[in-house]
Amino acid sequence: MTFNFKPLAAAVALALSVTGAAAQEMQFFRIGTGGTAGTYYPIGGLIANAISAPPGSRACEDGGACGVPGLVASALASNGSVANVNGIIGGTLESGFAQGDVAAWAQTGTGIWEGQPAADKLRAIANLYPESIHLVASQASGIKSVADLKGKRVSLDEPGSGTLVDARIILEGAGLTEKDITPEFMKPDAAADRMRDGAMDAFFFVGGYPAGAIAELASQLPVTIVPIDGAAADSVTGKYTFFAQDTVPAGTYKGQDADVKTLSVGAQWVTSADQPEELIYQITKALWNDATRAQFDAGHAKGKMIRKETALNGLGLPLHPGAERYYREAGLLK
Repeated sequence: MTFNFKPLAAAVALALSVTGAAAQEMQFFRIGTGGTAGTYYPIGGLIANAISAPPGSRACEDGGACGVPGLVASALASNGSVANVNGIIGGTLESGFAQGDVAAWAQTGTGIWEGQPAADKLRAIANLYPESIHLVASQASGIKSVADLKGKRVSLDEPGSGTLVDARIILEGAGLTEKDITPEFMKPDAAADRMRDGAMDAFFFVGGYPAGAIAELASQLPVTIVPIDGAAADSVTGKYTFFAQDTVPAGTYKGQDADVKTLSVGAQWVTSADQPEELIYQITKALWNDATRAQFDAGHAKGKMIRKETALNGLGLPLHPGAERYYREAGLLK
C-alpha cells in the first residue's frame, strides 16, 4: 500500500503556523483622541493603524503590517486633552493626545492643574503637529474680532477639553470673561448645528486645519474665521510661552478668501511612565518608519506636518524612557 504524505505534511505545517500565530502574545494599546468631528480622532486612527501588527500579520518586508508585532492599537473618541490625561493617570488609557499646554500643566501640577495632584508620571512619546485655535462665527453675528464676542452666544467646548482651557485664555487676553458672554459647552459639531439653527453666534475649536465640522458648516452657511491677533494675541503669548503665532491659510474653508492670523499649541502624544520601556521604544520606532510616513502623507492634511524632525519641539514634560532611547538612536538627542 502506498501513502501520499504531502497532504499530511501540509496539514501539519498549517497547524504549526496557526499555533505559532496564536503563541504570539497579543497586546492592546488604547489611544485617547478627541471628538469625531475634530483632528485628533482621524490622526489617532492613522497612528493606531501604523503601530499595529496583530498576531499572524504578514511581515512588513512582505507588504504586511509594519507595526509592533502582536500589538493591536485602537483610537478612542474622548472629550480631549484633559480627559485623556486623566484616563492615562487613572489607567483607563495606555496613551492619548494632549495639547502641549495641558500636558505641561498636568505633569507639573501648575496652571489649570493647580490644586490637583500633579500627573507626575505623564511622559511624552512625540510632538505631532501644531494645533490652530479656530474662532468660528456666523457672518450674520457681525463678529470680526475676539472683543466682538461680548454679549454673544459662544461655545467654549466641553469640560475636559483643551479647547475650553484655551478659549478662556483667549477671552482673558481680550479683557473678557465668561460673564461677558453667554457661554455654552459643547463639541464643535454640536455647536455648528446650533449655529445653522441661528442659536449660536460663535464657537472655539483647537485642532489641525481643515477641521471636518468647520468645513462642513462653511459649505452650508456663511461663516467668518475670526482672527486672534493684535493686543489680544500679544497678551496671550507674553504670558503663556507654549502658544505660537500661526496662520490659517486662505482657502482652507469655503468663503475664507484671505489668510487669518491666529495662535497655535502643539498636539502631543503622551503616555505613562508605567508603560514598559521596550513597548514604547517599539511603538516610537514604528511611528517613524517609512511605511508610516507614507500613511501620514496620504491620510490627512495634518499628517504631512507630523515629522520626526519636529518630534521633540515644544515638549513641556519628560520623554518616556522608551521614546528617549529611540530618539537617541536616531540621532535626534545627544
